Amino acid sequence: MTTPGRFPEPYGQGSGANLADILERVLDKGVVIAGDIRINLLDIELLTIKLRLIVASVDKAKEMGIDWWETDPALSSRARKNELARENAELRERLARLEELELESGRARKEAP
Repeated sequence: MTTPGRFPEPYGQGSGANLADILERVLDKGVVIAGDIRINLLDIELLTIKLRLIVASVDKAKEMGIDWWETDPALSSRARKNELARENAELRERLARLEELELESGRARKEAP
């Protein structure tokens, strides 16, 4: 008499890693997915799309030198304040130049006979 073979257990049951463990490992180590799509017609390159995806925790990303979200005004209140301060300084400088030009043109009109 033969005994039926043992079927593998479904994913996620038994001693396998659960989703939280997998996510923790991925965020701790980081995952990079890269790919290029090229469309050619008669050996003439018409379109190239480069895809780069990095999945990592914030700490791991900073460790790798990636911190673009800190300078994006849409994502960081500090960056938004810095952007407003820069824009304010630029507008003040433009206003000062315009006032200076107005004063110079006023003097020129007074001196003209």
